[in-house]
Amino acid sequence: MTRFVGLDVSQKLTAICVVDETGRRLWRGQCATDPGQIERMVREQAGKDARIGVETGPMTPWLVHELRGWGLDVICLDARHASAALKMQMNKTDQNDAEGLAQIMRTGWYRPVHVKSLDAHRARALLGARAQLVGMTTRLSNHVRGVLKTFGLLPGAMRGLPFDRRVEELLADRDDLAPIVRPMLAAWRQLREQVAAFDKAVRALAKADPTCRLLMSVPGIGVLSVLAYVSTIEDPARFARSRSVGAHMGLTPRQYQSGEVDRSGRISKCGDTLARTLLYEAAVVLLTRVKRASSLKDWAQAIAKRSGPGKARVALARKLSVILHSIWRSGEPFRWSEQEQIQAA
Repeated sequence: MTRFVGLDVSQKLTAICVVDETGRRLWRGQCATDPGQIERMVREQAGKDARIGVETGPMTPWLVHELRGWGLDVICLDARHASAALKMQMNKTDQNDAEGLAQIMRTGWYRPVHVKSLDAHRARALLGARAQLVGMTTRLSNHVRGVLKTFGLLPGAMRGLPFDRRVEELLADRDDLAPIVRPMLAAWRQLREQVAAFDKAVRALAKADPTCRLLMSVPGIGVLSVLAYVSTIEDPARFARSRSVGAHMGLTPRQYQSGEVDRSGRISKCGDTLARTLLYEAAVVLLTRVKRASSLKDWAQAIAKRSGPGKARVALARKLSVILHSIWRSGEPFRWSEQEQIQAA
């Protein structure tokens, strides 16, 4: 008889519940949030063939990979779906949540979630760390501009090292402001150095990955966007159709249909925020910086004329996500049409 196990994970303790095929609770308890202890408790109380369910969360990838490495059948459940079912309980406790997850596993009313490899998570962590530092440098430079503007000193619209040198020039004979601004400028320089180090690591990672090199043949796709895309999708076989990737990235409109009412709203914005943002930026690059003519660019410009540039960029970002998946599955680089090749020549 198959046993079903629910794990409600917290930082210190994990609640465990075991039910049988009829839904009868056989055992429940808790142990430290340690893969070794969880594996031992599951084998003792449910056997080696038990089906285990755990919600998505910050610690889920580590636990799932460790438990699967010991041969356990672990399924990651979509936290939104699980939360909808667990709200039916009168009392919210860790033990009850674990039993609810076990019952969800038994009934099959769940959507399994792909758990990315630790390598993909490392690439995603690298991109996330870089994005955080870039945001910090932007906030610091804006604060420096605000302080200087109060005293009639305007560095101008320059960025990077010219901004650094311009601020130093403005502070040359302002001993009253230098003790305030120079420490922030020193922190800004250090952050810029760390961003440059991350940029170097991102380029090396993308260069070493043949998939990234293949996908960068698409116009507008650079090292940041391609690495975010590859680390988010990881396995193109997860999607039967390339068009499904746009929905996975949160780039398709929401739909509300009830009776005679059927309307579409804004894009869902589900999925990885950073990957979606970088795809949007790639669309902007393709529309504004890529000079070479292409049918893809013409398609987006036609949408911009009908519906405005904002919708055109979102539509182009969705189109890029679909094209990237199709190229990834086929293994062939982006192909320009014959007319585009003649124009480029």
